[in-house]
Amino acid sequence: MRGAQTRPGTIRAGRLRSLRGLRFGALACACALLAACAVGPDYRKPDVTVPVSWKVEAPWREAQPGDALDKGPWWQRFGDTELDALEDQALASNPTLALAAARLAQARALVGASSAALYPQVGLTARDARQRISANRPLTNYNNPNYATTQNDYLLQFNASYEADLFGRVQRAVEGAQAAAQQSEADLRNTRLLLTADLASNYFNLRATDIELDVVQRSIDWQRRALDFVTARHDLGAVPGIDVAQQRALLEGTLAQVDLLKKQRAQYEHAIAALIGQPAPNFTIGAAVQPITPPAVPLGLPSDVLERRPDVAAAERAMAAANAQIGVAKAAFFPSVTLGAALGVDSSNRSSVLFDAPSMLWSLGVTAVQTVFDGGRIRANVDFAQAGYEGTVASYRRVVLAAMQEVEDGITGLAALERASVKAQSAVDAARQVRTMAAYRYEGGASTFLDVITAQQSLLAAERQLAQVQGQRLQTAVFLVKALGGDWCAPQAQGAQAACVSAAVATRPGKTNATP
Repeated sequence: MRGAQTRPGTIRAGRLRSLRGLRFGALACACALLAACAVGPDYRKPDVTVPVSWKVEAPWREAQPGDALDKGPWWQRFGDTELDALEDQALASNPTLALAAARLAQARALVGASSAALYPQVGLTARDARQRISANRPLTNYNNPNYATTQNDYLLQFNASYEADLFGRVQRAVEGAQAAAQQSEADLRNTRLLLTADLASNYFNLRATDIELDVVQRSIDWQRRALDFVTARHDLGAVPGIDVAQQRALLEGTLAQVDLLKKQRAQYEHAIAALIGQPAPNFTIGAAVQPITPPAVPLGLPSDVLERRPDVAAAERAMAAANAQIGVAKAAFFPSVTLGAALGVDSSNRSSVLFDAPSMLWSLGVTAVQTVFDGGRIRANVDFAQAGYEGTVASYRRVVLAAMQEVEDGITGLAALERASVKAQSAVDAARQVRTMAAYRYEGGASTFLDVITAQQSLLAAERQLAQVQGQRLQTAVFLVKALGGDWCAPQAQGAQAACVSAAVATRPGKTNATP
């Protein structure tokens, strides 16, 4: 029957549409398979030479390791409530720390922007226009002249595009953005560590200056009493005037030291004000002379420094980001393939005709772009990325070596200052005895007043030296904590914290965690 017959043209058209669909499906599958490939080297952390243990000397000794515990507010180990309050204020108000936090937020936003390229981009186009077409436009058919036409154009169209990441350009870009965000996070931690260490260093310098001022002030009080004494004896004719002149010269020189120390203290105070985000004229810290004892600092293994220090982590993440840029640069050697699709309606009539079947339009296809000649630009970009990666490797090794140097400097410095503190205290005790003996001998007429002045000067120098050594011990303890990457115990873990700062005990061979 005629109704059951199918025209050959219809069959051919159906087969052609089927072949096109199969061909596009096969291309999409091939793109999906190739997308799993990525050009460029996969990142591998370079090896660095790390010593097995630290080179320690007395009074350092082995202690129970506590490196696996979380880090925390290390400055609380010094037991100074005013320092604790200043550190909290600095963490809340320091502009440098806020800048590092903003850069971290930017880096994380870039990760989101880079990751968006992994997904299809979908858009909507709408147009409502009335336009006139020129009659003098170029002819498309020499047999048909052009006419000026004025008409409406109504368009509503959905567009979708997807870059088939066949050679890993987008994947490498995402890897680089993620590594850069992790680097910014490590930079933020490093900024926080440097801020807290710098604040503690200035605070302890200020307290050491307070102690020196107290020492000098007590020496001034004693020298004034001595001046009154020798002046009274001179008025009685018992001693010559040179004794009075010498004592007055000593007193005036000591008073000049007070002014110099006050100037130095003001500079430390101004530095603290800037670190906590306060104007220097509106900030002041009262004097205090209570002694502060440095806490015991467990060292751990040298390899632990590579895991704890944020600047080492930032340098390592910089290598990962630079390595990903090599893949991005190499992907430019290969074609960029984009899958595109569009579906919509276009009509000169805004009524119901706009959504009729004749008004429908669609497109589906693949676009491939391949650079044929660029004068060596892509190769130069690859060389640039490779050189950048090698630079980050050198920077990473430099940071690791500097970390090892700083820890060793802290170890030897604390050991030397511990011994120097004991000797300085002995020198102060001896100088006090000498001053007392010289005063008694002068009162008994067995020696001249020059011996008393010399004894006063020696005692002042010894006491100031002791105050300076104690301040340097605090400074070096802060330096060592910073070199180790921060705190070594979580303040919430009371039992672990007590074990972390307890007396040293022996551990298994090869695991050295020294503490003074």
